Amino acid sequence: MSKKTIREVRAFNRFYTDMIGLLDRHLLHSVYSLSEARVLFEIAQRSGCQASDIMSAMQIDKSYLSRILKKFEKEKIIARERSREDARAVVLCLTKKGRQEFELLNEASDEQIRGLLSPLTERQCEDLVGHMKSIAKILASPKAGD
Repeated sequence: MSKKTIREVRAFNRFYTDMIGLLDRHLLHSVYSLSEARVLFEIAQRSGCQASDIMSAMQIDKSYLSRILKKFEKEKIIARERSREDARAVVLCLTKKGRQEFELLNEASDEQIRGLLSPLTERQCEDLVGHMKSIAKILASPKAGD
């Protein structure tokens, strides 16, 4: 792997994170950090998920996730409930307030991307999405020779 390749990938990462404001203290002008918003997203996408599901999906440290979940519980964003399938397990669910917060973040994210793409033609948008899918496929594929 050449140093030039590494520099180019890092430059693109900086460009994109700056473009969509991922390094801002609060994501999308909300009260949530990027990690908190992602945890909220993961809970919203799964019906009754467990903390271990979020840890796997995000590759997040257990203690960091625990702090976020405690904050959400204190703010009445989430509720912890016993699993119907396994009484020993605790599942996480969004409260009504949590669902509203998620919807606000989700719409703000859609609007941000809509604004980002609005100067592009439909063809450019299709090309961009195709390239993004290619990047994801390449990075997710098994290494050559394995």
